[in-house]
Amino acid sequence: MAKPAILTVDDDPEVLQAVSRDLRHQYGDRFRIVRADSGITALDAVQQLKLRNEAVALFLVDQRMPQMGGVEFLEQAKVIFPDAKRALLTAYADTDAAIKSINSARLDYYLLKPWNPPEERLYPVLDDLLDDWLAGFRPPFEGIRVIGNRWSPFSHQVKDFLARNQIPYKWLDIELEPDAAKLLEYAQADGRQQLPLVLFPDGSRLIQPSNLEIAAKIGLQTQAERPFYDLAIVGAGPAGLAAAVYGASEGLSTVLIEREAPGGQAGTSSRIENYLGFPVGLSGSDLARRGVTQARRFGVEILTPQVVTGVKLQDPYRVLQLADGSEISCHALLVATGVSYRWLNVPGAEKLTGAGIYYGAAMTEAIACSNEEVYLIGGANSAGQAAMHFSKYASKVIMLVRGESLSLSMSQYLIDQIAATANIQVCTGCSVVEVKGDEHLEEIAIAHSKTGQTEIVPARSLFIFIGAIPKTDWLDGVIRRDTQGFIVTGPDLTQNGKSPPGWPLERSPFLLESSVPGIFAAGDVRSGSIKRVASGVGEGSIAIQFVHRYLSNV
Repeated sequence: MAKPAILTVDDDPEVLQAVSRDLRHQYGDRFRIVRADSGITALDAVQQLKLRNEAVALFLVDQRMPQMGGVEFLEQAKVIFPDAKRALLTAYADTDAAIKSINSARLDYYLLKPWNPPEERLYPVLDDLLDDWLAGFRPPFEGIRVIGNRWSPFSHQVKDFLARNQIPYKWLDIELEPDAAKLLEYAQADGRQQLPLVLFPDGSRLIQPSNLEIAAKIGLQTQAERPFYDLAIVGAGPAGLAAAVYGASEGLSTVLIEREAPGGQAGTSSRIENYLGFPVGLSGSDLARRGVTQARRFGVEILTPQVVTGVKLQDPYRVLQLADGSEISCHALLVATGVSYRWLNVPGAEKLTGAGIYYGAAMTEAIACSNEEVYLIGGANSAGQAAMHFSKYASKVIMLVRGESLSLSMSQYLIDQIAATANIQVCTGCSVVEVKGDEHLEEIAIAHSKTGQTEIVPARSLFIFIGAIPKTDWLDGVIRRDTQGFIVTGPDLTQNGKSPPGWPLERSPFLLESSVPGIFAAGDVRSGSIKRVASGVGEGSIAIQFVHRYLSNV
């Protein structure tokens, strides 16, 4: 933690140097001594300290200064740091001004020049003031702060990126937090049009940043360290992470490329309770964190956020083309990009995405939903896990399920938990047919299949879990996919015992191998896979066996 600051201000260089020396001698081990030669310079320094989220314990300020006197400075400084102690350093002739400032600037003490010897005339007074300040001091949050609007899709994107990459941050809503508008002013941002504003501990800031800009600032690796790897894995969900751990631990130089955040769709789950070896369950973020730690321990390079836009075949190499124009070559490629939630295709949904409509659990929005009614669309495990999580914050969680029962698509343990949770309501035979709102979601239209009626209800938050689709367009024309875009592998490629058209080898494709030798698929992106976390982990680890067999003949 950064030391709290003591700020001393005096326009006389000799006095400023002397008081700084005495302060540093007595308090330098516990406090950072900051000095300024004018009230205007000091006010700018105070604003920068606020932007860096540092604490100020004491202002020790000379009264008689040009342009801005000590009392005037303290009146403005106490707005920025209201809890800091305020002491005026003044000549005997200015004692009347000092006494008057006890009320106007809420002065805690005034000291007369000269203060020698400091052991008798300076330190005892400041010791008392600093002890009093320390008694009520609560260290500020040390990390990234995000200032934005709850209903801004851009703000949601920044929060979601930081949360899913497990980067601690503090959210300041411009509508609710008094300090938010002040910080915006100190950062010289052009009003609310430039939200979100991201403030970093070193005092730097980014306005409406992209995920890539944030990643570069916080030190995430986005560029590969070398041009060639034995194994490249696209997608860092459970399947990709498992493959990375097994591949690297078995001696393969491995790079793992993820477009958003490690963990994939599973990483957004609030609780996974049926994963072997965790009897009390674990969150998706915990699973992702453990997997990333394990992969890095074995030397896996993890690039995030980074997007693969295409692949070229230059036998015996597979060349990945990245969104930034760079390329990575590899002998073997594993596609483990998982799936994304299907978009809600109803009037108004596109406009309100990120402004009340969210896909997946959107854990970053849970606290914002405190004491509100929350609507969820979907009846599978992911929707059930989210309902249980939101029930801790929302006054009521309404699950809108198209089918007649949860038992057709949800694990029994979740059904039992939902039934036992008083503030979760399950509405079967229900579907959303329209959403409405100007700046943010305000109403949703719910069609009831049993009655044929449509109900309009007020709503501020709608979370969507309506099936999944793979993002495999970048493989178009390279490997065979089914009609939905899932990658066809292994025995599903053969017809009447014959290898797929264009297959160049005498052997048949391996179990998880695609229609191109050396390109494998694992997890949810694979056609016919079982959509479970354990299945993804299993396929990712099994794929490495076939990668080794492929590499042995390259």
